[in-house]
Amino acid sequence: MGRGETDVTVFQVLADEYSRRILLAADREPRTAKDLSDICDASLTTIYRRVSTLQDHGLVREHSTVGADGAHRSQFETTLEELHITVADGEFSLSVETRDELADNFTSLWTNIREDR
Repeated sequence: MGRGETDVTVFQVLADEYSRRILLAADREPRTAKDLSDICDASLTTIYRRVSTLQDHGLVREHSTVGADGAHRSQFETTLEELHITVADGEFSLSVETRDELADNFTSLWTNIREDR
């Protein structure tokens, strides 16, 4: 898939109202699918489908937790930090920054600073 096709796909994902609701709800804190279902007023099937698509594009991360009852639960957290859309030469281009990328950039910067001492 070319860069332009990837941009179009991400545009389509973000155009979906449930996907946007999930991103906003999971931005405040990691949420279970049930929490997202309640917050977004959507069925669990809809939530799982959208979360899967968001994960495919690196916009949501899954964490496994163990509850007080010993049951394993998945929580989902938004990784999207910034989204930039550029119009140039008659085309849209999309630049997505995730929290993981920002953390990696900070780690690299810190490592370089320490090595320069």
